[in-house]
Amino acid sequence: MTYVPMTARDRDERHRSATALELFFDLCFVVAVAQAGRQLVHALAEDHVGAGVSGYLYVFFGVWWAWMNFTWFASAYDVDDVPYRIATLVQISGVLVYSAGIPQAFNDNDWTVAVIGYVVMRLAQTVQWLRAAAGESGGARRCALTYAIGLVICQAGWVALLWAPEASQRWLFLVLVAAELLVPVIAERGRQTPWHPHHIAERYGLFTIIVLGETIAASTVAVQSAIAEHEALDVLLPIAGGGLLLVFSAWWIYFAAPAHDLLRNNRQAIPWGYGHYLIFASAAAIGAGIEVAIEYSVGKARISQTAANLAVAVPMAVYLAFVWLLHSRHFKRGMTQQLLLPVSAAAVLACAWTGAYAVLWAGMVAAATVAAGVTLADRERSGA
Repeated sequence: MTYVPMTARDRDERHRSATALELFFDLCFVVAVAQAGRQLVHALAEDHVGAGVSGYLYVFFGVWWAWMNFTWFASAYDVDDVPYRIATLVQISGVLVYSAGIPQAFNDNDWTVAVIGYVVMRLAQTVQWLRAAAGESGGARRCALTYAIGLVICQAGWVALLWAPEASQRWLFLVLVAAELLVPVIAERGRQTPWHPHHIAERYGLFTIIVLGETIAASTVAVQSAIAEHEALDVLLPIAGGGLLLVFSAWWIYFAAPAHDLLRNNRQAIPWGYGHYLIFASAAAIGAGIEVAIEYSVGKARISQTAANLAVAVPMAVYLAFVWLLHSRHFKRGMTQQLLLPVSAAAVLACAWTGAYAVLWAGMVAAATVAAGVTLADRERSGA
């Protein structure tokens, strides 16, 4: 495989699908998702809710944003030659370094290792944009160069963050997040990169599946550990059963309609893509919540029953709300269909006050939501 010029791919390319390299990229990124979830479990179980949730959202941003930038770039410029593959593998190396730094960033507000990993990922992405600029001209070249310049400026900011006073680091972090989010908006103001709608929808769907898979894996390990130590099947089985219903329903609801039909241009795609931060973060947090519920059930969590239940109900409610807001509402017909997911989100949240069987009740509400959605869709198709 030799070097080829990096020019934009055809936005109308047929049969465009995720590559083996992209799937490998996703799989390595889920390591960081697992680390963030593990830290969230410890924080919630120790009743450090505010610090736990804020820390989780902070560290999850670095994972999601680096993944997202690579995904949209690859949709427009993937040439799959040796330099492209090496740059992608460097980004994978960066996320592994970032993962190693998550515990220190989460617990001690020490971002040194995490920032090193993040900068490695982002500088590799900068090289990709410079290469794209070299193969383009006119507006496409300006767009690629703007991306590269914006990335370099942001990375300088992240490095400078390490020397900022500790009391101001969290606020400066938010400023840098805003700067990162503005880079694509500014870069594509005059010229939109030729991302592929079907490919983008598939990539987001695949990452959703991987995150939900991590939720199942984490929950399974937690149940296994609890059984080995306590043999408390009578309290663990309802949590395990409810957790499975939640994850199965989350998968079904996300893939109930074709997302690519929404992605016509950046006006629709940017809010949709950015909003997935909360979809991915909440999907991963469902697994963390199930772990917290398990720890409470065997007496290892220093929180109340309701707090343990909320650790599951809140992320599931957020997931349902944002899947509806960003995606499902565009395909719903009539008031009943439109209200289904928002009402389900509220009902799942209310389950937190139903005692020891809250996770099971929440799972049954989610499953009922799927059944109702399928029934309503069938009636619409049949004209009933």
